Amino acid sequence: MSRPTRRQVLHGSAAALAGAALAAPVAFADTAAARPADGHGQAAGDGSSGGHEMPEPFDEMYEGRHIEGWPADEEGAQNGGHNSSGAHAGHHAGQAGPHDGMDFVVRIDNDDLHVMRNADGTWISLVNHYETFTTPRALARAAVRELQGADLVPVVTG
Repeated sequence: MSRPTRRQVLHGSAAALAGAALAAPVAFADTAAARPADGHGQAAGDGSSGGHEMPEPFDEMYEGRHIEGWPADEEGAQNGGHNSSGAHAGHHAGQAGPHDGMDFVVRIDNDDLHVMRNADGTWISLVNHYETFTTPRALARAAVRELQGADLVPVVTG
């Protein structure tokens, strides 16, 4: 077996460098610094420190739809809705509430949007299951855009 020539080694090195240069944007695309700041992913410099703190409650009109969200532990047990006083009202012992197992409640026009928090602190919903968002508010806004005026169909379990 013959040894490679200097030209062959340089050609192979140049090809490897070119491959690495072409692969770098793909590898960088999934990092926090590369994600856009519009709520998708974990944008660099967005003021969050890891994304694992509980997001702030929200209640607003967005594109003609009423969206609201709050931590699930702030839910009023009697009315099943948002406890605007901010007091923590628990469920009766042994009685399962409508949002048990959820960290954060999100509603669109008073219908529950099932949301889930990922291990990296991002959020997904049943409407946007393959997109991650930094906050439930950004997730709710994206769901409104995706629904395009259609009603949100509640998830029925059991």
